[in-house]
Amino acid sequence: MQAQRSLALLSLFAFSFLAWHSQIDTCNALSVREATIQDLQNAFQQNQLTSRQLVEFYLNEIKRLNPILKGVIEVNPDALYLADKADQEKKAKQPGSLSWLHGIPILLKDNISTKDKLNTTGGSLALLGSVVPRDAGVVTKLRKAGAIILGKASLSEWANFRSLTAPSGWSARGGQGKNPYVLSADPCGSSSGSAISVASNMVAVSLGTETDGSIICPSGFNGVVGIKPTVGLTGRGGVIPISPRQDTVGPICRTVSDAVTVLDAIVGFDYNDAQATRIASKYIPYGGYTQFLKLYSFCYSFSIDHQTVLIQNTTTTFLNFRQHGAILVDNLEIANINTILNSTLSGEATALLAEFKISLNSYLKELTASPVRSLAEVIAFNQKFSDVEMIKEFGQEIFLASEATNGIGTAEKKATWNLENLTRSGFEKLMIQNKLHALVTAGAGVAPVLAIGGFPGITVPAAYDSKGVPIGICFGGLRGSEPKLIEIAYGFEQATKSRKPPTFLP
Repeated sequence: MQAQRSLALLSLFAFSFLAWHSQIDTCNALSVREATIQDLQNAFQQNQLTSRQLVEFYLNEIKRLNPILKGVIEVNPDALYLADKADQEKKAKQPGSLSWLHGIPILLKDNISTKDKLNTTGGSLALLGSVVPRDAGVVTKLRKAGAIILGKASLSEWANFRSLTAPSGWSARGGQGKNPYVLSADPCGSSSGSAISVASNMVAVSLGTETDGSIICPSGFNGVVGIKPTVGLTGRGGVIPISPRQDTVGPICRTVSDAVTVLDAIVGFDYNDAQATRIASKYIPYGGYTQFLKLYSFCYSFSIDHQTVLIQNTTTTFLNFRQHGAILVDNLEIANINTILNSTLSGEATALLAEFKISLNSYLKELTASPVRSLAEVIAFNQKFSDVEMIKEFGQEIFLASEATNGIGTAEKKATWNLENLTRSGFEKLMIQNKLHALVTAGAGVAPVLAIGGFPGITVPAAYDSKGVPIGICFGGLRGSEPKLIEIAYGFEQATKSRKPPTFLP
């Protein structure tokens, strides 16, 4: 009887939540919910909407929804001031005020530094009150494009590199993030808050980061579009690191076009990530990435260009590619795929543990002010405050294993070599020999393949499981293949229109 009563109360809560949710859809007579960047810019130009009104709308949505969803850690106290500034610039028609991102609020995953009144903590209480020396490189580019930094999105603490037992979407600062489609479902991590916030219309645009699956997985589980760029295409300067080999920063939005618009704004050279961004800059096409948002690309380019797509482990129903001109090559297998998917066997775990300690210690030492200056001090902080419920709930096994490493020695070099060999003889060989343009998978299972090679991937909403949890379809390719992946992802999105607004089911 108690269980039935609890279920009834939970169902009533979900119904009330949905009813409340549906009542607030407009801002100055314009429907803001589910609006794209282009919708918002058109509204700005037609004087139907101001940046201030848009920021106020999102702040109200955060106030209303975030106590349940926990997608946002902190809002920018200067957000309304920045919105007023953007409105004044538009009114004066100042240079740059016609940029696609001008006046558009954006949430940043809380491992991306901002030199303002916001904290940058990776979701950890250990970094609360720390002061960064400068904006992250991608933030500098966003500000230049006129974007408004609305706040910081929640995440799996330390980008899911602290504990083996903590659930996805949990951090000491942010609490437990909730999937807005099915509140009890996995929001996935570590860029969970970025995906939750965009999916639930607490913002239209966010940034996430990925080392292995952290953009692809939460984007798929929360019914949004995520782009994991080629490593180095976007700068990592000012981002709390895990691995310089695998870390990348990418957009999470509700549409492919929005994500690509943001990608265009953040790619390119980063002085504080000079080597990687200089090498990857050769992949940036003249004229940017939005030129590959072609309405006919899925139905037309496949048949004309004879694009070839590999389908691997597809478990959901989506548009029949063959009917739209694609050449499908099935029953192919990436060499040593079981080894690649096992981080211990592949060497990925060995490499990441050593790289994390080195990279994090370097990041912490560069902070202008910080309660902690090394991984060892972060571990000590967690142990000292282990009586605090939020901290003691989960362990720090990964931290301890990382702290036990001693630089890049023989074992780490062997692990890195093994990862490179697995990539060359596996994914790269398969793609090149079969003249494939993309790998297509349902879900985020392909993430380690893309992660260890620094390869790009785009996740697009595709379907929903029996409980109503979204399933994303992931298009992956070789380094620098973003233009082709964008064509394919955009074509798929426009042909299927699979995304539905969140349902907030219990």
